[in-house]
Amino acid sequence: MKKCRVVVGMSGGVDSSVAAYLLKQQGHEVTGLFMKNWEDDDTDEYCSSRQDFLDAVSVADVIDIPIEVVNFSAEYKDRVFSHFLAEYQAGRTPNPDVLCNAEIKFKAFLDHAHKLGADYIATGHYAQVREVGGVFQLLKGEDGTKDQSYFLYRLNQTQLANTLFPVGHLYKREVRQIAHELKLPNCAKKDSTGICFIGERPFREFLNRYLPHKPGEIQTPDGKVVGHHVGLMYYTIGQRQGLGIGGTRDGGDEPWFVSAKDRARNVLIAVQGHDHSDLLRPSLKAADLTWVSGKQPHCNWVYAAKTRYRQADAPCTISQLTRNHCQIDFAQDQWAVTPGQSVVIYESKVCLGGGIIVE
Repeated sequence: MKKCRVVVGMSGGVDSSVAAYLLKQQGHEVTGLFMKNWEDDDTDEYCSSRQDFLDAVSVADVIDIPIEVVNFSAEYKDRVFSHFLAEYQAGRTPNPDVLCNAEIKFKAFLDHAHKLGADYIATGHYAQVREVGGVFQLLKGEDGTKDQSYFLYRLNQTQLANTLFPVGHLYKREVRQIAHELKLPNCAKKDSTGICFIGERPFREFLNRYLPHKPGEIQTPDGKVVGHHVGLMYYTIGQRQGLGIGGTRDGGDEPWFVSAKDRARNVLIAVQGHDHSDLLRPSLKAADLTWVSGKQPHCNWVYAAKTRYRQADAPCTISQLTRNHCQIDFAQDQWAVTPGQSVVIYESKVCLGGGIIVE
């Protein structure tokens, strides 16, 4: 690959730090860019953005590259956070990281980088890009335990053609080793978890500030009242913790799990036992479809799908495929399929795309 101007999204974490270092070692002209995507109550108590920025600047100093800060908080609020709230209000469980990647990290960031004269942008995601016959493919990261292609399935050809994933071919342990050898100030920093704008704060406390909540009953599928919920938006399908109900004589000591939400009656439906039939689904319907290559996959071919991050690939077929909707039929029932989450389709290591689960 010829020497290029690359702007690297540096989050303050070890992956993007090593990505920037590797690009410089390859002879590219590298600039770091720290994205500030959230401003509301941005305090050190719950939000780590200030420390993340300091870490990014410290790393840039060690590997000797310039770094700048760009504020995308307005774009984030308009394109990601508003959708996040609307989905919760509708009783679904969204994944804001998917939308953040498509709208902020690989759109607003890409546009900004081009204005800076960059040939490419780069991030520390564990994913890979391959060009085959003029088509850019999104591949799983080599480290299966860290693969992040699930969160990138909405990227299009233009975005992939302009993106590098320098650590995608490495295992996490190798990335850590490089960081330690370089004595990067964040070499031992823990990986970030959770939703960026919530940080470590209690989720219910955060959501309650933006959306009204309405308490109601927790019922079994046959209508027996077994407890009370504090608001449907605080729960997700398959949730076990925080229901506040114990075992029953009929169910013994089997734990309770959320199996459905009845928004019309403001009732949370719960069942006992991890393998209860109401938690298992042979198929799902998805909408808002997007395909990496721009072309739809084939109906009735055997693919693999994930209905949540870190889930094992599940053999499946696609049917009833239209421009915006499809049905995914699984070879084996899937547990806790959750409306609002993404279903992502794979053919071996190639991420084909996917959509939002609607039922």
